[in-house]
Amino acid sequence: MRAPHQLLNSRTQVRPRFALLPLEGIPFSKLPAWPETKVRVLAAPALGAEFVQYLLDVPEKCGTTQAADARVETFFYVMSGEFNLLAAGGSYSLSAGGFALIPATDNYQIQAASAGSLLMLKKVYEPAEGIMPPPLYVGNQSEVTAEIYLGDEGARLQTLLPDQIEFDMAMNIFTFAPGRSLPITETHVMEHGLYFLQGKGVYYLDDAWMEVETDDFIWMGPYVPQSFYATGPTPSRYIYYKNVNREIPL
Repeated sequence: MRAPHQLLNSRTQVRPRFALLPLEGIPFSKLPAWPETKVRVLAAPALGAEFVQYLLDVPEKCGTTQAADARVETFFYVMSGEFNLLAAGGSYSLSAGGFALIPATDNYQIQAASAGSLLMLKKVYEPAEGIMPPPLYVGNQSEVTAEIYLGDEGARLQTLLPDQIEFDMAMNIFTFAPGRSLPITETHVMEHGLYFLQGKGVYYLDDAWMEVETDDFIWMGPYVPQSFYATGPTPSRYIYYKNVNREIPL
C-alpha cells in the first residue's frame, strides 16, 4: 500500500503466456462454501490457466465441507495456523508446511483450529486407462527430504507428492541459497502455478528478467522459457504446481 503522496506503480505483468502478480494488487473476494474467509484468486481459466489457485485467510473455527464430484481434485498447503482435515474416514491435523491432496472421489471437511492461511489448488483429474486414481495423500514439508538438484548443493528440491503414475500433478518446493540458480532455462509443455514463500530474486519469463519477492505469484503457460536466480541475504523458497504423467490430448 502506497501513501497518498506517492506515485502508483507495479511489478505486475500479465501477458498471454505468463503472469507475475504481486499479492498487493489482488483484491479480496468471497466464496459461498467458505464462510467468513477472505479469498484471493491467484490463477484461473480467465488468465489462461487450466487450474484454479486461491490464497485463503481462514478465521478460527471456519472452513468448508465439500462433497466429491468425481471430477475435481484439490490440493491444500498450510501457510500458517492449524487446520483439521476430515477425509477418507480419517482425521488429520495440518500445521504450517502441512499439505493434502484430496482425490476427486473423496468428500472432505477442513476447519481452522486457529486462524491461518491456505493455498488451495483445484484441477480436473485426468483419468488414464488401466491406472487407478491416487488415494488421499497427507504430509508436511518438514518430513520431505530436500534433495540436491542436479549436483548443486545450494539448490534443493522437495517433492511433496509421490512421483508415481497415479498422480496427474506434482507439487514441489524449491529452495535456493543466495546467488544460486536453476542451471538451465527450462522450456516444457507443463504449466506452473508458483507462489514465493520466502526471499527474493529475478525470474526469467518468456523474453525478460523481472524482480520477484515473497508473496508474489507467477503463472507460466506451456512452453514459456523460464529460469531463476536467488538474490538477497536469505534463501529463496517457492512452491509450485505442474501437470504431469498424462498423454497430451489431441
